[in-house]
Amino acid sequence: MALLNDNSSGMDDFGYKESLDRSLGKFASFAAGVSYISILTGTFQLFYFGFGTAGPAYLWSWPAVFVGQLCVALCFMELAAKYPVAGSVYNWAKLLGRRIVGWSAGWLMLTASIVTLAAVALALQLNLPRIWSGFQIIGDGSGATDFAANAVLLGAILIAITTTINALGVRLMAMINSAGVFIELIAAVLIAILLAANITRGPEVFFSTNGYGAGESGGYLGAFLVASLASGYVMYGFDTASSLGEETVEPRRTAPKAIFRAILASFVIGGAILVFAVMAAPDLNDPSLGSPDGSLQSIVEAVMWGPLGTVFLICIVIAVFVCSLAVHTAAIRLTFAMARDNALPFGESLAKVNPKTQTPVVPAVTIGVLAIVILVVNIGQPQIFTVLTSIAIIMIYLAYLMVTGPLLVKRIKGEWPPEDLEPGGYFTMGKFGLPVNIAAVVWGAGMALNLAWPREAVYGTPWYNTFGAFVYIGGILGVGLLWYAVKGRKHIGTLKSHACTGN
Repeated sequence: MALLNDNSSGMDDFGYKESLDRSLGKFASFAAGVSYISILTGTFQLFYFGFGTAGPAYLWSWPAVFVGQLCVALCFMELAAKYPVAGSVYNWAKLLGRRIVGWSAGWLMLTASIVTLAAVALALQLNLPRIWSGFQIIGDGSGATDFAANAVLLGAILIAITTTINALGVRLMAMINSAGVFIELIAAVLIAILLAANITRGPEVFFSTNGYGAGESGGYLGAFLVASLASGYVMYGFDTASSLGEETVEPRRTAPKAIFRAILASFVIGGAILVFAVMAAPDLNDPSLGSPDGSLQSIVEAVMWGPLGTVFLICIVIAVFVCSLAVHTAAIRLTFAMARDNALPFGESLAKVNPKTQTPVVPAVTIGVLAIVILVVNIGQPQIFTVLTSIAIIMIYLAYLMVTGPLLVKRIKGEWPPEDLEPGGYFTMGKFGLPVNIAAVVWGAGMALNLAWPREAVYGTPWYNTFGAFVYIGGILGVGLLWYAVKGRKHIGTLKSHACTGN
């Protein structure tokens, strides 16, 4: 497969014909990446974990994760400048490495995305009952399973809505997503400003361990590495802008810029919220800050007067909604991309595009159902769900590594970047490509290992949860590779219904 073939969309290099609705503009592409990262969802959902584990200084993990993920994003920007196709991570890994590498990256990314959709949907429980007690539909919140059961119910309703929207077409999805992201960005900036206006302490709080990590194995460094999961959980999914490339106008120019803007905006605005929240918190020794029942939401409610705190909680709910929508959308494109290669069971059905809406309907429904099934686990086994959520992040980091790794090999061999990028005015890192690519690989491997390290503080007990990253990822990858070995590898190839007739 040629790496130097110049074309307008990159699809000819894969032998695919146009089958999706190419209607997304620059803001819609940017909004897709921002909503997947979702400043308000990620920061508000995991603040309690980071702060409760390592205190205020855990926020140094925010710029650390940004720098590492920026290196990955820059690599993805080069790839998007040449190949902005659906299911980008899968197709990039397939093109740069061996077919088994591409399939493994796609399988890990797909299963992780379904779990992520379920995890994001659970965030409604952290916000809706705060707005109105009537949203606590199951029990009054005091029962042993009230919180978990109600979270599953609210999450299932949300996923049913995102399924419907995605099934109705990309234009409706983009319109709703763009409007939601616009609201989220304005709300995030205003939250940062209002928190800054209410600071009660200086930045010195970030330069002390504040007693965290004392007496523990590894000291504060050990606690900090665990807490970095909170930041690692937020800054990924920027590849969504490229995964929607087949539905974007001028994708080779639009997608790379959207990727960069999405991760930069998330870092700056999200970082401002986190920093000013810690500086504005009434009492940093309040144990609720390290609990999901308090977390960042309690700081926002405490420092904002009158109904303003409720208004911003509503904005957080909107952010959770568009984040769920974007995660669902990205998972659909990945499913579609693998299915049209007959790389998934029931490939023909999963790759079918509705002629009226020009969108894959079957993957939308299938992913929605699977995510709701995963949600149900949370009722009786919340610790297992926490483990699954954590390893989903690891699987996405591994999938990214299966792109940046083969890309580095191509770069060292002199086979990357393509010759048409610079003359055509497309994004390329030029002489900085090699060091950035090396940094992306080292970062991806190091962060994946850090997140996977068996820690009871993260994964709990018994042993199969403590070693959950290895047990569950091994099981998920093992089941997938078994199907690949028995059936998949014999049948993988572009379906006739999606093959470019010009090839």
